[in-house]
Parts: sequence; C-alpha cells; structure tokens
Amino acid sequence: MEKLRLFKNRIGTLLMKTLSFTVLLLLFAMGTGLFLRSQALLADKPISDLLFSSAWRPSAGEYGYLTFIFGTLMVTLYALLIAVPFSICAAVYLSEYAKKRTRDFFKSVIDILASIPSVIFGLWGVLIIVPMVKEIGSVLFGASSTGYSLLSAALVLAVMILPFIIHIVLEVLQTISVSLREAALAMGATSWQAIKHVVLRKALPGIIAACGLGLARAFGETMAVMMVAGNIAQISISPFEPTYTLPALIANNYGEMFSIPLYDSALMFAAFILFAIILLFNIISWIVFYRVKRRL
Repeated sequence: MEKLRLFKNRIGTLLMKTLSFTVLLLLFAMGTGLFLRSQALLADKPISDLLFSSAWRPSAGEYGYLTFIFGTLMVTLYALLIAVPFSICAAVYLSEYAKKRTRDFFKSVIDILASIPSVIFGLWGVLIIVPMVKEIGSVLFGASSTGYSLLSAALVLAVMILPFIIHIVLEVLQTISVSLREAALAMGATSWQAIKHVVLRKALPGIIAACGLGLARAFGETMAVMMVAGNIAQISISPFEPTYTLPALIANNYGEMFSIPLYDSALMFAAFILFAIILLFNIISWIVFYRVKRRL
C-alpha cells in the first residue's frame, strides 16, 4: 500500500508538472507563431520604421504602428485611472463596512456584470456614453466632438474591468486576519486608520496583482472599444478626440488582408506587438507584486 501511494504521488506530481509546462509551451507557441507570420513584413521594413512611424497606408506599402500603440496605451491608462480608485473603494466598503447580506448581493451583481458580453457594453456605450461625452465636451469644455472618442472608450472599458478588479481586491481583503484589525483598534486606531495603515498595507501586493490583471484585460479589449473610440488614426492626448487601438485595427481590417501585399503580415505583426506588450505588463506587475510582498 505504501508503494502504491508513493507511485500515485509521483504520477500526480509528474502530471501537474506536465500540465504546467504545457501552459508555458502554449504561450511560447502563440508568440512564435505570430512572429513567424510577421517575417514577411520584418524582412521588408526596418522594425524601427514600423514602431516609430505613424504613417499607415497599406496601399502605398507604409505600415507605421505608433498611432495604434499610442491609442491603445492611452485608452488603457484612462480606463485604469477611472476604474482603480472606484474598485478599491468598492472593495473596501464591501469588505469592511457592508453587512453580509449587502456584500453577498453586490458580489452577485459583480459576477453578473463580469459575464456580460463586450458587444453589449459597446452598444451601451454608443447609446449612452457617446452622447454624454459629446454634451460634456461641448457644454463644459467647449470642445467640438462627435462623442466617439478616447474618453468614451475609456469609460466603457473602465466599467468592463471594474468587476474583475473589485472581485480580486475583495477576495484579498477578506483573506487578511481579523486579529490584525483588532490589534490596530486595541491600540487606539480608528476604524479608517486600521483599514488604511494595516489592512490596505497588508493587501497591497494583492491590489497590485489585481490592477495588473485589470490592465491586461483592458489592453486586449476589442469590440466595445472599437464601437465607441472613433477609429481615426491620430496621436492626441485630448479625451474628446477619436483614437484607434491595436485590437480594433486587427478586427477592422482582417477581412481585407489578402487584397494588399504584406497586409496579412502587417496585421500579424500588430497582433504580435499586442501579445508582447501584454506579456511585458504582466511580467512587470508580477515583479512589482513580489518585491512589495517581500518588503512587507
């Protein structure tokens, strides 16, 4: 029996290692496949011209990705600036202040919100967010805008990633021992001081990880952003100007890629850039996570 148990343990360990390695192999295969499909473009154009040029004219053989990279980064940054404070505040309220019935109700609502298809968010953005942004731009800021803009895309995207960040931060806060809160209160701290200096400090690595996952979720969003961003290739930091993202570029032009030389390779390279940036952001977020965790 002892030998049988040890044999089962070895088989289970080997199976888990194999599955873990398979996940890494799948990630490597995806990146390699996209890179190889991009070789025709990379052999014809210097990579510096591709990454640092804003000229996108496939019919003339010009493929500059700077505009799309900039648009993707700006939409993601604006969405995180909107979503992260709301997410942390909502998670703190549900974890520290809300009654159990209220917390359970809102957790169900958050789960439902996370399961809504992105096209529904896009339609909501077209019907509600775009007219609202158009009015805000003209009335409050005197900006002439159609409403299809960077701000509209960021607002829709922020709502989409809210449930993911709230759910993860809430789970992290609920794993923190009650004794830490009680110790802070016993030393004379107020409830908010205990949350601010003890609970949130202890939960900081988990909050960073949640924001990193939210960033990765936001960076690759396609349909909802494509429907409200305006899809005009230009570099602008104005929230009321249209923008164009890498996922939207791929989705909008994939059907035309066989009609123009190097177009298919150009779109594959756009996908590779998106893949590489998301992978880089995830690596950075995990490095920050472990450094903060080790310091705490």
